Amino acid sequence: MAVRSKVRSNGPRCCASSIGSIALIARERASGFASPYPHPSTPRSNLMPTFHIELFEGRTLEQKRQFVEAITKATCESLGVEPNSVDIILTDVKRENWATGGRLWSEA
Repeated sequence: MAVRSKVRSNGPRCCASSIGSIALIARERASGFASPYPHPSTPRSNLMPTFHIELFEGRTLEQKRQFVEAITKATCESLGVEPNSVDIILTDVKRENWATGGRLWSEA
């Protein structure tokens, strides 16, 4: 039986699309582009990073709240955007719907 050297964690993983969003933000900043998708109730800057984050299900609402507050704060500090311009989409994933190396996490 093969020994698995990969450490399994229950931590979040960021999609690569976040990196693409940062590149898009830089282009928008340079061109002065204003987003065609404003939030209906809040004025937004032309910089709107969007993070898609997948996590194994089981986090509490308070854990998610603290997590998105920390991401928003770090994003505002590093990109110079306002908090109302930062979108974060959390997706809870069942372990049975995620596999790494050909093996379901629910069977680990």
